[in-house]
Amino acid sequence: MDSILHLVGIAKKAGRLEVGEEPVGAAARARQAKLILVASDAAENTVRRASHFAQQGNVPWLRAGFTKVELGGAVGRASCALAAVTEIGLACALCAKLAQQEPERYGETARALEEKAQKALQRQKEQHRHEKNLLKAKKKPWAAPAAKPKARPRAGGPGAPAGRRPAPRGIVSIRKKQTP
Repeated sequence: MDSILHLVGIAKKAGRLEVGEEPVGAAARARQAKLILVASDAAENTVRRASHFAQQGNVPWLRAGFTKVELGGAVGRASCALAAVTEIGLACALCAKLAQQEPERYGETARALEEKAQKALQRQKEQHRHEKNLLKAKKKPWAAPAAKPKARPRAGGPGAPAGRRPAPRGIVSIRKKQTP
């Protein structure tokens, strides 16, 4: 369990862990939570709320094998009953460590999170390739400059439409008419 709690502490330091009932609920509703952890000695009301959060956010939740005090110590609090991991890679690693200790209890969840993590990694790679292609597209091969458009005739000159006054050039000053 020590390595699991160590991984929970790393997730907290990385800013990828929400701790407490309200932040976990908000992360689940925003579909940012990837895994919800519930302490083994959490109250039944807390367990019920965690299952509702998991349903709302379509997130797996696990009743972990450590107490509120142990979980709280890993995240820098006196006690903690609920925590949500918001990064899929950390959630997958945490669940894989739990599955090593108790494969029948956590194995299926670990496999599901592994699939999600692989899909997320594939999307990241595709995004990176796309951004790289966009950067390369800015460096186009040399091409001849485009032909300049023909100049329009000046106002008031030959070929200008009749009835239009030429536009003033330079500084224009407007004077008020003086009344005699």
